[in-house]
Amino acid sequence: MSTNREKALAVIAKVAAADPAGLAPEMDLVADLGVDSPRALQLLVELEERLGIEISDEEAARMQTVGDVLACAERGR
Repeated sequence: MSTNREKALAVIAKVAAADPAGLAPEMDLVADLGVDSPRALQLLVELEERLGIEISDEEAARMQTVGDVLACAERGR
């Protein structure tokens, strides 16, 4: 079974049209991966569905890097 980290990487890769193997925690979602506002919303919705978690608006606003998303996924909130 996939871990939350693996699932989150798969969602990021899908939304950003990137290779999951090429994703690094320090990569910026906007600057490095081109995740604009509509894609950011898609990312949040898919993370919540795939991981069975709820992401608050405050936490979503803090997600700026791949590492931020992974930290949220690993907390399992």
